[in-house]
Amino acid sequence: MARKFREHKLVVASHNPGKVREISELLHPFGVEVYSAEELNLTEPEETGATFLENAELKARSAASESGLVALADDSGLVVPPLGGIPGIYSARYAVRPDTGERDFDYGMEKLTRELEDKHIEKRSAHFSCALSLAWPPSEEEPEGHAESFEGRVYGTLVWPPRGENGFGYDPIFEADGYHQTFGEMDPEEKHDISHRADAFRKLIKACFEQNS
Repeated sequence: MARKFREHKLVVASHNPGKVREISELLHPFGVEVYSAEELNLTEPEETGATFLENAELKARSAASESGLVALADDSGLVVPPLGGIPGIYSARYAVRPDTGERDFDYGMEKLTRELEDKHIEKRSAHFSCALSLAWPPSEEEPEGHAESFEGRVYGTLVWPPRGENGFGYDPIFEADGYHQTFGEMDPEEKHDISHRADAFRKLIKACFEQNS
């Protein structure tokens, strides 16, 4: 059985204000006081894991150990099985332009589509994956701390050209199974209901949180 979160404070192991705000809103019903890694001046560990789950746990354990608080971290990205699973855990780096060194998802989407076309791949199945890890800091009883980790996915197909101005990253070329809009066209609330992050959060909440009465 997963460990229950019974503390009142939690640090989100991220320096991304948007992600911290989104997680804070999701945890609001549980009366949790949320801090960001930036607020607590925590270091950002190198993501050396081979999977989304490994990277999420690595970040959560680092933040928990450094802050002394329970920490929540995520790692997510786009996986394209017909291309061997790329960009996967390198989704953000895959979109970095070689000429400027800056992240540009328009470039990343075009690069991905070009690879599919160069390999004459017609079945463009893909999925977004999100791993969430909740880590407790080290203690005398548990010198290495403790972590509970969960993974959520949403399956679909890649389309071209990109459609929609909502969302971020690769959303404009991803069409979820059963829908005729890309994540870039979808209403944010509708996307949130079916997203990989929502799937992972449902699993986390069910296993580790108890709603206040």
